[in-house]
Amino acid sequence: MDADAGLVSIRRALISVSDKTGLAGFAAGLAGFGVEIAASGGTAAALAEAGIAVREVEDLTGSPEMLDGRVKTLHPALHGGILARRGHAGDMAALEARGIAPIDLVAVDLYPFEEAAARGESPEDCIERIDVGGPALIRAAAKNHAGVVVATGPEDYAEILAALAASGGATRADFRARLAASAYARTAAYDAAVARWFAHRLDLPFPRHVAFGGRRARTMRYGENPHQEAALYLDGADRPSAAAARQLQGKALGYNNVADADAAFELAAEFDRPAAVVVKHANPCGAAVADGLRAAWARALAGDPVSAFGGVVAVNRRLDGATARAIAEIFVEVVIAPALDEEARAAFAAKPAVRVLEAGAMPDPGAPELVARSVAGGLLVQDRDAGRPDSAAFRVVTRRAPTPAETADLAFAFTVAKHVKSNAVVLAREGATVGIGAGQASRVEAARLAGAGAAEAARASGAAGLPAGLAAASDAFFPFADGLVAAAEAGASAVVQPGGSVRDAEVIAAADARGLAMVFTGSRHFRH
Repeated sequence: MDADAGLVSIRRALISVSDKTGLAGFAAGLAGFGVEIAASGGTAAALAEAGIAVREVEDLTGSPEMLDGRVKTLHPALHGGILARRGHAGDMAALEARGIAPIDLVAVDLYPFEEAAARGESPEDCIERIDVGGPALIRAAAKNHAGVVVATGPEDYAEILAALAASGGATRADFRARLAASAYARTAAYDAAVARWFAHRLDLPFPRHVAFGGRRARTMRYGENPHQEAALYLDGADRPSAAAARQLQGKALGYNNVADADAAFELAAEFDRPAAVVVKHANPCGAAVADGLRAAWARALAGDPVSAFGGVVAVNRRLDGATARAIAEIFVEVVIAPALDEEARAAFAAKPAVRVLEAGAMPDPGAPELVARSVAGGLLVQDRDAGRPDSAAFRVVTRRAPTPAETADLAFAFTVAKHVKSNAVVLAREGATVGIGAGQASRVEAARLAGAGAAEAARASGAAGLPAGLAAASDAFFPFADGLVAAAEAGASAVVQPGGSVRDAEVIAAADARGLAMVFTGSRHFRH
């Protein structure tokens, strides 16, 4: 051992993997350095078939597999060889007394539990895929990284062989420590997936301990700003998402691209009719539903064509060529859809800088799921806001009830408001947004901002006057009548809000005085 670099030669390796990708090449590389290889049953058979000399684990333990393979690597002959401290006289004497050889490299992946859970396999099948021996071997090797190399998947193989080549069949201490850190993260993510599966299955939303884990999908050029580093991790859930979508073309995704694509895709998923959504800086700036995607896109864009420049677009149907060509007429950063037809792909191919994502399906906006955000010193965890506006449950509180057309627009506007940063006020007409007031410190300012947007959109469309007959949605109650008055002045004829203010009577009176229809939902949708 080199005292400076902590060099340790690799003489014996234990390999037990479910994923055989790159296995033969890795084992052949180890054999080239004179490494003796031992492997569990399936892995040993694969190596023998590849012509690589290998010893069965049973030869080392003297015990055959039992309980249908549930017990095969939980044995002192293996764990002793891994955990023995190389410079510790007592440990080495104990190995010698029991005829145990030190194991210098452990390459173990884990049973594919995450994949089984994502596929929705039966509880019995998922439980059978919970690995016991694998995590124990990985953690033992990582703990004793002073003398042992640990690999947890094919992505480690090339790096290990390169390190051996660079140091004449040995590895450096800093390299082993880095692999150990990665190994602990892998077992933690695996355990988090198991814990999440149990909590979901048993309806335990907030257990005493909560664990979130994921696999790094990619590193980003930078985070929200160029001085911040960032990466994207996937948690293995089966929810179709922007994070897990397949990128068909375009520049590498950035942190903000993924965040905005997620916001747009989740809003698009709320609608049953064909829908198009444009998001800028995590807020919708245009959203519409129609009988077809092409019309929905045109109406979403008309809601705020200025902000749409450089935005992120999401649709909730297979993207067709005509709609894709229309989207490609302006500069957008990202387009995400559940699928794209060949004409749509060809349309975007002419715009190679546009990032095009295919998610495979739309998520269920009502599906239960825990979401978390970090705060200094901890995590805030809640269930996803799966509440969807039900116009049948609207409670009319004014003298005038909304018309059927107004009711439809109120439900649409309230759905959009749920996805707008609070305080939020949304103005809509005929299934399309015409003004959005997002992230304001006061609700009256949110209403005024939405009204200014509606007026600008009207001017851009060549309308003769200010908009009228709009539906206004507020994500929380109006604490004073001034917010409702601002919405009315912006052209609202009907209003939807949760209700619940101590001044509800004052707000209702202001609505009646202006001939507005207003309904209460009883549910708030803050989005911070």
